Order: sequence, then C-alpha cells, then structure tokens
Amino acid sequence: MLCLKIHPNKVECGTDEAGRGCLAGPVTAAAVILPKDFKNTILTDSKQLSEKKRDLLLPIIKQEAISFGVVHIMPEKIDEINILNASILGMHQSIEKLSPTPEFIAVDGNRFKPFKKIPFECVIKGDGKYLHIAAASVLAKTYRDAYMLKIHEEFPMYNWKQNKGYPTKEHREAIKKHGLTPYHRKSFKQLPIQYRLEL
Repeated sequence: MLCLKIHPNKVECGTDEAGRGCLAGPVTAAAVILPKDFKNTILTDSKQLSEKKRDLLLPIIKQEAISFGVVHIMPEKIDEINILNASILGMHQSIEKLSPTPEFIAVDGNRFKPFKKIPFECVIKGDGKYLHIAAASVLAKTYRDAYMLKIHEEFPMYNWKQNKGYPTKEHREAIKKHGLTPYHRKSFKQLPIQYRLEL
C-alpha cells in the first residue's frame, strides 16, 4: 500500500514526468494535490499499470484531486535546454497550475531545482511509494500517450500509437527510411552507430 504523502499536515503535491527517454514527442510533466482521505488500491507507478488500468484511474484522479496540472514541453525546447532541464521545467510549470499553492513538493527521481522557495524532496522510485506522485505519473503518461496518438495520424509510418516515440527497432528503422519529423528531438542520438555507418 502506498503512503499518501511525506508530510501529512501540509498542502503537498506530487510531481512526475513521462517520455524522458523518447526520440520523438514532448516530455510531459504533471503535479497533483490529493485530499487527506484519498484512497485507491490500484494506483501505483504508471509503468507498472496496464493501459486499461491507467485509463480507469485517469477520471478518478481528475475528479478526486484537490488540484492538478499537466504540461507538455515540446522537442524544440528539449533540444534547446536538454532533457533534464526540460523535465524540471515541465514539473515547475505543472506545479504553477496548482491551486492552492503547495507548501511542500514531493518529486519522483533524484533531480530537481528549487521552485518559488517551496521546500521539496526527491524520492527515487517515488511513484511506487507515494499516492500523489503515482497520480502525477498516471496523468503524465496518459496525457502524453494521447498526444502521441494524435500526432501518429500525421506521421503513421513511425507507428507512434504503438511505440509512443520510444526508441524501438521499428521506430529507428522508420527514421532511417523516412528521416526526422518536426516532432523528433534533434539533440537525441536518433540512430545507433551501426545504422550511421550504412548511410
């Protein structure tokens, strides 16, 4: 059973991102404040949940959360400031959307930058330990997947509806054949060395 939050008596948000390791599409961040009486036996790290369960949890989180924010940071910005800074920027912007302003921020992972002097704590694998971080991970993942589904219609040859922009063999073969789209991250190593030697 996951804990609700780190500081029971504070207005505390959990924040997480999805799509950091992808070759295409945004990195998507979410922040969530849950009520003190929030309980859910299914909710955990979004990577451990099936798509069906994530889709089941999405309306529950949106309905029961005191507040939530979700933000896409697009490939151009990722290329400009790098993926780590883009992930943190996304978390900052999603926290900015919250009302009330949190008194404490619980961050999934081990890297973060101070936001408005609000105290924070980085928790490695926090999405498997705290409900509000898990809720943020589900929002980030479902919103990003929906975005990738939308742009798949524009560039179906990359099969983003299936791979969601991650570096699968099929995705890399499509890049080799069709080149890059405006949705690809130009600063990422799109093709391994063995492909490059053949070009």
